[in-house]
Amino acid sequence: MSLRYALLALLSVEPMTGYDLSKRFESSVAYVWHAPDSQIYPELRRMEKDGLLAGEEIPWGPNSKKTQYRITAEGIAAFREWMNTPLEYSRERDPVHLKAAYLEWADHDSAMAHMQAHIDYHTLRREQWAGMIEELRTGTNVMLAKRLAATPEPDRRRTTEFKIFTYEGLVARAETEIEWGRRGLELIDLLDGASGVGSGPLAPGSGPVL
Repeated sequence: MSLRYALLALLSVEPMTGYDLSKRFESSVAYVWHAPDSQIYPELRRMEKDGLLAGEEIPWGPNSKKTQYRITAEGIAAFREWMNTPLEYSRERDPVHLKAAYLEWADHDSAMAHMQAHIDYHTLRREQWAGMIEELRTGTNVMLAKRLAATPEPDRRRTTEFKIFTYEGLVARAETEIEWGRRGLELIDLLDGASGVGSGPLAPGSGPVL
């Protein structure tokens, strides 16, 4: 259901078509909540049916039309209620750390590749999130500029600082994962070099149990 509230957050700035929303989503909310078009468009239709959005046909090009959505009073109320409701944390489903717990079954090169891929991924994400912080701080982020234009002056600092705070948390998380991946590379080399293990799965019953 978080996709619904991410869309409401974007539409609280201005009305948008599904196409525009998808573009804005990819350059903003997608940094914290990934959703493909195949999820966005059906959710918009459900939200309209539930009264959270109102859709109207607008011209699109010389011979076509698209639906533009605007947030309704019910949508604003639903978003505000969600923001004021404590989150229910879900239990972990983490394939990377699950695989790490059983790296004794991987050969040396595969184990190293798993850890390096983890480092590379989080290095890229760290750079993306750091770039977003720079945009927010310098006022070059398009969505933030539009949001601030519709925000009363006394609330503009809060609007900006909470978003910077969010991305700072993501950068810190990425740095932790990068460091964990580097420790993994060192551990694999250490353990494989010391034991000569790391050439494939162990025989049933001969390995450690976790």
